[in-house]
Amino acid sequence: MSDRTGSDPGLGTTDALAAAPVSGGAIRSALRGRDRDGRDRERRGPVAKLRRLGIGTSWPAKVSWVFLAAIVLVALVGPLLISADPVRQTSSAMLPFGSPGHLLGTDDLGRDELARLVHGARPLLFVAFASTALAAVVGTGVGLLAGYAGGVVEQVLMRAVDLALAFPSILLVILLVAAAGPGTTSLVVGVGVSLAPGLARLARALAARETARDYIVAARLGGTRTPRVLVQEILPNIAGPMVAQVVMTLSVAAGFAAGLSYLGLGIQPPTPDWGYMVQAGQEFLYSAPRLVVLPAALTLLFVVACNFVGDDLRDALDPKGTV
Repeated sequence: MSDRTGSDPGLGTTDALAAAPVSGGAIRSALRGRDRDGRDRERRGPVAKLRRLGIGTSWPAKVSWVFLAAIVLVALVGPLLISADPVRQTSSAMLPFGSPGHLLGTDDLGRDELARLVHGARPLLFVAFASTALAAVVGTGVGLLAGYAGGVVEQVLMRAVDLALAFPSILLVILLVAAAGPGTTSLVVGVGVSLAPGLARLARALAARETARDYIVAARLGGTRTPRVLVQEILPNIAGPMVAQVVMTLSVAAGFAAGLSYLGLGIQPPTPDWGYMVQAGQEFLYSAPRLVVLPAALTLLFVVACNFVGDDLRDALDPKGTV
């Protein structure tokens, strides 16, 4: 019997399988193997890895992840793509939606609204991320040390945390920023310091729970130094719930940053900022509501998305809940 596949090099894969002197079971096994390889490649993709972690399983979480990614992308590359100057004043004031050269119109000083919205995302996100990072470092450090050390150290640190929590957060932020003067640096420090106590409380509870576990007791009996126990043993085991809480804290930081800019204590003009844009446009709320609605809606959506993403991360990284 001649080999048909060898005599006809133009035969395709399916024709070759049909022409080869093999059984139908072997062909089906080969096809199943090919399908299985394709499914394995899909399971190794980034989306499949996120699904295995339980991230983005609900539609609000998926929408929130996409929205946050879009906002960050706009803040990073948007100013490079918008040719209009967000601070340049022209005589074309209060142009409506869809005006030639001004897709979202202009404000009362003739500045392009789209350019101001795009450029205004970066200052807000910078303050939100920087102050949240500061709060995470300070709060997690204080909580770790208090939960691990216990005794007098814990009492002193947590009484200071309780004293900070006794003040409403927004009042504490206003006091800190007003004392240091308006500006980006004072805003980052004020918001970060005001949000650190909440993270410290959570970190202390989680660290105290882990300190009582056998692997920490064994590490201490083995002579492992305290910094190494905190950083290499306890911190990785409380990272899940802490990351989720930090993301939710990001929404509070963004709200504080926008609110303080609205009050004139945050990012100063002429730098475009969503909070200041709301304050500047409220005079024209009835004649040109877009000047208030657009920046306010973007800020609100960012805050809501951070909360949904934080909930999603908490469910995925700490499914049994925290103390």
